[in-house]
Amino acid sequence: MSSGSIPDPDRKAVTLTTLAERKALGEPIVMITAYDHPSATVVEEAGVDLVLVGDSAANTVLGYTSTVPVTVDELLMLTRAVRRGLRTPMLIGDLPFGSYEASDEQAIMTAQRFIKEAGCDAVKLEGGGTSVARAQAIVRAGIPVMGHVGLTPQTATSLGGLRAQGRTAARASQVMQDAMDLQAAGCFAVVFEAIPAQVTDLVMEHMEIVVIGIGAGSSTDGQVLVLHDLLAVHHERVAKFVRQFADVRSETLRGVAAYTAAVRSREFPGPEHAYSIPPEELDRLRAHPPRRDAPAYDW
Repeated sequence: MSSGSIPDPDRKAVTLTTLAERKALGEPIVMITAYDHPSATVVEEAGVDLVLVGDSAANTVLGYTSTVPVTVDELLMLTRAVRRGLRTPMLIGDLPFGSYEASDEQAIMTAQRFIKEAGCDAVKLEGGGTSVARAQAIVRAGIPVMGHVGLTPQTATSLGGLRAQGRTAARASQVMQDAMDLQAAGCFAVVFEAIPAQVTDLVMEHMEIVVIGIGAGSSTDGQVLVLHDLLAVHHERVAKFVRQFADVRSETLRGVAAYTAAVRSREFPGPEHAYSIPPEELDRLRAHPPRRDAPAYDW
């Protein structure tokens, strides 16, 4: 689908079967992280396959300094907005920190909220270890789950910060084990984040489910980037794995600055931006102006 084209009315909704077929055929899968209705309509028209409403909304659009503070209710509100703008991509809701770790029951309850209240098709959670059991419980409750290994921002402090994972044999082995455990737990897909490409190549030999990469090399089944990163909405330092395909912030700043200048110079609004009243109605108004101490004029 070319840029600026209208949506393809014949394009079918992406399903778990669709993803499995594309993996089998070696067709790359496109995933984007987005957080609002206007963004959803854009990625819909662009033909994206998967849309994640990530907990990265915390620092990308809500102003938090990390993903940790964002709440389930905040993410549900954003996810509902995205849902209203999508027709064909699969919608995945990110379970935020503290909403699934305590027990299988808590994990299932949170996942159900994303399905029932926000219209998600699936949910995502981070990490291996106990997260594997939580993923399995959610899957058994009938909800598709996407896993996430490597750099897991919710627990970045325990990983030594926002840095690549799997750069030692021991750590790479753990990442590989986490991925295979999530696969065995019934996840339909898993995200590999900030993992050396060579490690990804090794893991892919064991992965029967869809693998989406972000800073994990090119051998994965698909790629994901945050919309705000790939469009340079923020002029801040971005991760090594980000490629910026447009510079939306610069163009937005140019437009807002031009508007500001036009208002201050009284160049905007012009006559073409104003509404009019018929001359005879204006004459009647002038003949009978409103008065505070009198009832309204009976026209």
